Amino acid sequence: MRWWSCLFGVVGLLTASYGPPALAQAEPQYRPLETFRDCSGCPEMVVIPAGSFMMGSPASETGRYEDEGPVHRVTVQQFALARAEVTFDQWQACVDDGGCRSNRRPGDDGWGRGSRPVINVSWEDAQEYVAWLNGKVSGTPYRLPSEAEWEYAARAGTSTAYPWGDRATHEYANYGKDDCCGGLAKGADRWEYMAPVGSFPANPLGLRDMHGNIWEWVEDCWHGNYNGAPRTASAWLSQQNGNCSLRVLRGGSWFHNPGFLRSAFRDRIVPGNRGGILGFRPARTLFTP
Repeated sequence: MRWWSCLFGVVGLLTASYGPPALAQAEPQYRPLETFRDCSGCPEMVVIPAGSFMMGSPASETGRYEDEGPVHRVTVQQFALARAEVTFDQWQACVDDGGCRSNRRPGDDGWGRGSRPVINVSWEDAQEYVAWLNGKVSGTPYRLPSEAEWEYAARAGTSTAYPWGDRATHEYANYGKDDCCGGLAKGADRWEYMAPVGSFPANPLGLRDMHGNIWEWVEDCWHGNYNGAPRTASAWLSQQNGNCSLRVLRGGSWFHNPGFLRSAFRDRIVPGNRGGILGFRPARTLFTP
C-alpha cells in the first residue's frame, strides 16, 4: 500500500536533465567527507565523494515495487549534501533574513520546533529556501539533490535494503508501526512523531536521518520506472514518459512502516502539497578549481 493511502485515510496529514549553473570563479578543493558551512546561518554540508553505484532494487528484495527498477549503474560526481534535514531553526533564519516568506511559518503539529526537522513544507517552499542560500553566499549553487544523488548518499557504499543491513531496526531510524500506519516509539526510537535531527547514528558518509523521521523532497520529476533514466546523477526532468506535476520523495518517515525506509524506495506527490511528514535537505554542487 502506498503512503498516501495510509496518510490521508488514517490521519489526514497533510526538456532535459538538470545541470548546475556555471561559476565564474574557482572554488577551494574539497576533500571527501569534509564538512563546511558557507555562512553562519547555512546548514552544515558533507562532501560526498565521487563514485558509481547500482541504483534501484533487485527483484529479490523484500517489499520491492516495480518502480524501483530496472537496476542500473549511475556515475556520481563529487557534491555536498546537508548533514541533516533542515530544521525549524534553520527555516526561521531564512524567514528572518527575508528569504522565506514570513507568512509561511510552517506548523509543527504540536511536536516541537527548534532542532526538529521543519515539516509542512512543499517542494516549492524548499526551492525558496535553496534560492535564499544561493543569494546568501554568491556563487554557491545550492539546490535539492537529485534522486540518484540521494540514493547514492543514503546507501553510502552498501547494496543492502538499508545501510545497516536487510532488516529494519528502531536502533538506527525513527519510523512507524510494522503495518501501515502511525508513529511508534521503540528501543532507541523514543519518538512517536518526528525526532530532533541527529538523534540516530550517522551513516558511513556522516549523514543523519537519511532513513525515516520525515520524507525528503528531491529535484526529479516522477517516472514510473528507470527505463531511460540518466546514467549520471543528474536530476531527471524530462517529461517524456514522466510527470513533472509530481515530484519525488525519498526516505520514509516517522509515520510509515519500515519498508518505506529502504534505500531504493521511492514515492511521489504534487509539489505544492504540505504535511506533517514532508521536509527536505539541500545539496550543493562542487566545482573543481
